[in-house]
Amino acid sequence: MHTFEFTRPTDVTSAATAAASANTAQQGAEIRFIAGGTTVIDLMKLNVEQPHTLIDLNRLPLGDVETLPDGGLKIGAMVRNSDLAQHSSVLSNYPVLSQALLSGASAQLRNKATTSGNLLQRTRCMYFRDTTMPCNKREPGSGCGAINGVNRMMAILGTSEHCIATNPSDMNVALTALEATIHIQNGQATRSVPINEFYVLPGDTPQRETVLEPGDLITHVTLPAPVAGSKSLYLKLRDRASYEFALASAAVIIKIENNRLSYARVALGGVGTKPWRSQEAEQVLAGATLSESSFRNAAEAALQGARPQTQNGFKIELAKKCLTHALKLATQTA
Repeated sequence: MHTFEFTRPTDVTSAATAAASANTAQQGAEIRFIAGGTTVIDLMKLNVEQPHTLIDLNRLPLGDVETLPDGGLKIGAMVRNSDLAQHSSVLSNYPVLSQALLSGASAQLRNKATTSGNLLQRTRCMYFRDTTMPCNKREPGSGCGAINGVNRMMAILGTSEHCIATNPSDMNVALTALEATIHIQNGQATRSVPINEFYVLPGDTPQRETVLEPGDLITHVTLPAPVAGSKSLYLKLRDRASYEFALASAAVIIKIENNRLSYARVALGGVGTKPWRSQEAEQVLAGATLSESSFRNAAEAALQGARPQTQNGFKIELAKKCLTHALKLATQTA
């Protein structure tokens, strides 16, 4: 592990200013915020991440979950995954988020991991995490080892000839279906970004995963008020029952009126280079009857742009079955 500067600001403005100052002083050198450390420390030990400055956020007052005047929810960047999963407002109004959080990692990791850290969780692609292997995400221009290598766990949606790495998060799939908004501060300036615009496709710049700029600090996430009468569900399919990343997952939010779907939001995990919102599936479900054929048609629409590799073609049918079953389960509870 390389040497680095370490600071511990006590308020948001100081943290944002410290990041901006470090970025200016080091002329774009890498700056990393550390919260739970469940990803960044691992990557530093592997020499995948070599930040010049590490800014500890654990003393910032960003650990609260609050109900907003419009009925929505504000989630602080430092809220631990375990606390968020068990929060009464999340359990009652956003169960898909609780289910997604509890399906990820282990209890020990959920006790450490934070909302902002999970938003920025990096891929578990073996080529990204091994500095002896080619990886355009880690070293632009070096090539993508996964395309002609081990790619069973890799993405089939949103890929490019430069990168097929899968986004590993469960929480972010649920947040995408919930149409969350990410709130960001840089120095004194603030901005808000819808989650579906927060992540970027790899294209020919796979090293850029989000719209964040150097010095940007995520302060909180907001969720819109729950749709009255809606039901939600998160279904995760994986090689083993726990402590495993998704081969395919689905977050669905639906509302039924007169035996038809009057509202549907769909997001997929384990198959995309980012948490994958499927508006194609939502369009198929709009006004659809409650039938397995309707759900299957939506799943077909969601996977129509899939581009499998040599070892992960099975994910197409697996993801279709995952979404179909998730919709079926959600309507049974409605």
